[in-house]
Amino acid sequence: MTGSERGSAAPQVDGGADVLAGTPVVPGVGYGPVIRPGGRPAIPDRGADLPEADRPAEKRRFLAAAETVSARLLARADAAAGAGAEVLRATAALATDRGWLGAAGSLVDAGAGAESAAAAATEQFAAVFTKLGGLMAERVTDLLDVRDRVVAELLGAPEPGIPAPAVPSVLLARDLAPADTAVLDPALVLGIATTLGGPTSHTAIIARQLGIACVVGVAGLDGVGVGAPVLVDGAAGRVEVEPDPERAAAAVTRAAQVRRRAESWTGPGRTRDGHPVAVLANVQDGAGARAAASSAAEGVGLFRTELAFLDRDTEPTVEEQAAIYREVFDAFAGRKVVVRTLDAGSDKPLKFAGPTDEPNPALGVRGYRIAAEHPEMLARQLDAIAAAARESTASVLVMAPMIATVAEAAEFATAVRARDLVPGVMVEVPSAALLADRLLEHVDFLSLGTNDLTQYTMAADRLSASLAALSDPWQPAVLGLVARTAADGARAGKPVGVCGEAAADPLLACVLAGFGVTSLSMAATAVAATGSALSGADLAQCRRAAEAALGGADPQSARARAAQILQG
Repeated sequence: MTGSERGSAAPQVDGGADVLAGTPVVPGVGYGPVIRPGGRPAIPDRGADLPEADRPAEKRRFLAAAETVSARLLARADAAAGAGAEVLRATAALATDRGWLGAAGSLVDAGAGAESAAAAATEQFAAVFTKLGGLMAERVTDLLDVRDRVVAELLGAPEPGIPAPAVPSVLLARDLAPADTAVLDPALVLGIATTLGGPTSHTAIIARQLGIACVVGVAGLDGVGVGAPVLVDGAAGRVEVEPDPERAAAAVTRAAQVRRRAESWTGPGRTRDGHPVAVLANVQDGAGARAAASSAAEGVGLFRTELAFLDRDTEPTVEEQAAIYREVFDAFAGRKVVVRTLDAGSDKPLKFAGPTDEPNPALGVRGYRIAAEHPEMLARQLDAIAAAARESTASVLVMAPMIATVAEAAEFATAVRARDLVPGVMVEVPSAALLADRLLEHVDFLSLGTNDLTQYTMAADRLSASLAALSDPWQPAVLGLVARTAADGARAGKPVGVCGEAAADPLLACVLAGFGVTSLSMAATAVAATGSALSGADLAQCRRAAEAALGGADPQSARARAAQILQG
């Protein structure tokens, strides 16, 4: 039997099942036989002895293969949506990256065959990406995927990827390329578990968008054979190999009940006894905003504006920016939209601003720190936001990322208020959490970015597979900073929201409400599950669960202590 439900029910572990632990990413239960990605093409070693007369034709053959792969990926992007489309376009850009093409072309000019040139050039760039760390290091997976697709095209071999399952199945892999993950069919792929990856990896982001139960950072997957029955519990971070079929079926049934309750939830966000907790959506463009507006989201808690700036050689004009922002504001006319100013640098470098050779970019010039170096760029962005807001009925608020000091918050607030907009800042750095009461003397709201707050609190790259356990937002130290920030907001009488991935965890959402968080913002696909979970708990129950979670010694015990109170 197979089954899948996107609820947050967690089955009891059967004594006979082999249980593998990982990092929970997407709540839900998936049960079915294992499938795995197909094999990658073998790269022939043709040396560097290609006759000089043949080299121009060989280079043309390589360039044509790369262009074909890029076109296929772009076609997939056009058929996808949201985060899946974004990562597919980014991967397609790798296939035609001038640096990579130039490196491989130079190798062909020196006598290498196209296949071995593609492989050698990839090794060069993979080493650079790995050294840069962060999201650039994660892009090594994307680059290797591009290499394999180009080599397969050169060899006339089938395109590598995930086979279409004959029956609903569970996908296990060491890692997954975004080009494969983005086109998964949730009706046939019921769950995902990977050895590598973290809570904010491409696999996690796309699985969350598709609503597929997902666990990452799972050791021991290599020993699970194709066809073996497996249950993936995305809420508990557990993969059970050959569980008792009746118990697995019961787990799927219980999760189905959770899913049906979520599907019937229409908002607004509030606990069972009526305490309001706004449930909002994270968006990055007009298309995403229009899709989110059709959900039960009450507004936008995080409008990522980077899309207008990245992969450009020059800064977008005020008019170009305003047109993009207006699309999002119009999609949520009459409702709240929180705009985050440019969050670039580190894993999202700009071609026209910011350093490119920092030894530790995650701790370098990123977010608001770029604005400090280029105040004119921030001024133009705020002008564009203000212009778009004047032409819309949306209630527009503006927040800055990577604020670390009170002076930064005060400076930003002055610039925002000068344009008749409402200022806030993100709490992503521990110093901001520790200074929340003083930040609130200058701004009107705070928004906790739990992805980066966890990364900086735990001193663990959030994209590192080997550190995935430290990247869990249930870490007690992180929960403590969130609780402190929310309490400071309550004392000041100002709202404190959460816009990181923690908000998309239905169980954690109730804990956050218990801390005093006033709004939760997440991918639109997670809105109903989170809202439904809130509606099933009283505020007093949420507060007891929050206190219990704070007393946990680690993420597992924090989660278990909260679940005992909220789920009985």
